[in-house]
Amino acid sequence: MSRKQRITDQLQQSLHSIVHLDIVNESYMHAVPVGAESHFKVLVVSEDFSSLSIIERHRLLNQLLAVEFDHGLHALSLHTWTPEEWTTKGGVLAESPPCLGGSKL
Repeated sequence: MSRKQRITDQLQQSLHSIVHLDIVNESYMHAVPVGAESHFKVLVVSEDFSSLSIIERHRLLNQLLAVEFDHGLHALSLHTWTPEEWTTKGGVLAESPPCLGGSKL
């Protein structure tokens, strides 16, 4: 099973009111071997975030995905929004900027 699928499964099992979930493997944008699964952008829209600050939302996802970090996940770009925030942002997530940390392999 791919890391993307494991992340998807873990979040769907742990968060109860996901409105939108988008997980993008952005490893190709970084100095990693071809086919790596080390850098992901995660967008989760959920009512579960309504009572949490941004840092609490990020801590929650990092905690839920701790096993992945223990097994090679290097970085997550987290976008954790309530449905109201998702609507306010027009349902659009900006493109990630290019990696500035290191050279391509």
